[in-house]
Amino acid sequence: MTTEPMPVDQRLARGARTRRAITRHAADVASLEGLNGLSLGRLATDLGLSKSGVATLFRTKEQLQLATVETAREAFLDAVVRPASDAPPGAARLRALTERWISYAEQPLFTGGCFWAANLPEFDSRPGPVRDALRRQRQAWLDLLAGQVRHAVDTGETTYLDADLVAFQIDAVLTAANTAMRLGEPHPGDKVRRVIHGLLT
Repeated sequence: MTTEPMPVDQRLARGARTRRAITRHAADVASLEGLNGLSLGRLATDLGLSKSGVATLFRTKEQLQLATVETAREAFLDAVVRPASDAPPGAARLRALTERWISYAEQPLFTGGCFWAANLPEFDSRPGPVRDALRRQRQAWLDLLAGQVRHAVDTGETTYLDADLVAFQIDAVLTAANTAMRLGEPHPGDKVRRVIHGLLT
C-alpha cells in the first residue's frame, strides 16, 4: 500500500500552525526570561518537536526572535488595541485602551506579564533588527495614545495638553504598573486609573 504525499497547501498550513504554536510559546518564555533566553533547541524540547524541524522554520535565533516579536504584537493588538477601537475616539478610547492594558497585564496574556516591558530594556542599547522591531511597536503604541489625547483636545473634552508628553507619561505608568503587578504590590490598576484621570482633568 502506498502513502499518498500530503498536498502542498496542507503541508504549508500545517507548517504555519506549527510556526504559530512555537512563536506563541516563545512569547511566553520571552516574557519571563527575555528574547535572549530563546533557543531553537529549548523550544523544540518544550513543545515535543524535533530541533531540526524548528530550525527549518526559523533558521537562526534572530529570525526566531523577530517572529516572536511579531506574534506578541498581534496578540497585543487582539487583546488591547482592537477591542478598545469600539470606544469613541478621544478620552473614552484612551480610557478603554488603559482598561484593556490593565486586563492584559493582570491576567496576564503572557506568562511573565507585559512582553514589551520585559524585552525593551534588554535590547534598547543593542542596535539591530530585533531592537528595531521592538522600537516600532513602542512607537506605534505611543502614537496611538498621543492620537487619542489630541482628539480629546480638539473636541474640547480636555484643555490643552502636550499629547506626546501625556503618551510618554501613560506608557511610563503602565510599565511601572506591570512591575508592581509582578511583585504583588496592592492595587496597581487603580493607581493607573487615578493617574489617567488626573492627566485628562
